[in-house]
Amino acid sequence: MRQFQSLDELKTLIGQVIGVSDWFLVDQERVNSFADATEDHQWIHVDVERAAREMPCKSTIVHGYLTLSLLPMFMSQIMTLENISMGINYGANKVRFINMVPVGARLRARMVLKAADPKGAGLMVANEITVEIEGEAKPALIAESLSLYYP
Repeated sequence: MRQFQSLDELKTLIGQVIGVSDWFLVDQERVNSFADATEDHQWIHVDVERAAREMPCKSTIVHGYLTLSLLPMFMSQIMTLENISMGINYGANKVRFINMVPVGARLRARMVLKAADPKGAGLMVANEITVEIEGEAKPALIAESLSLYYP
């Protein structure tokens, strides 16, 4: 994990890989909980027997938005910012779901700092985050995530 002592220190790394998170297992229990929370019970996510018969990967798959929701956890493993009062999730400029994630897969994120621009009293940071699937050439998703940090 990289630790930055200031927003100015972070700004010097535009265009560079900030880091890579740990691997994280996404199991069926987590998928079922997400389905309950979002009311998205499509069989491709929750019906293990049918998915084993009908899905190309012979498994249920992780919701794309569940994978996306893991970004804050991955980002906290990649870097910390010291000497800030708060950070706010500001949204995303772009999100693309590239590959299905079979339940039971392990994921990790690779983060590249794309931009860091003043916004009011804060700093708007854009990171390109690629969520990789262990053993797969194609990533699960690529997102440009926005965070607003205040000193």
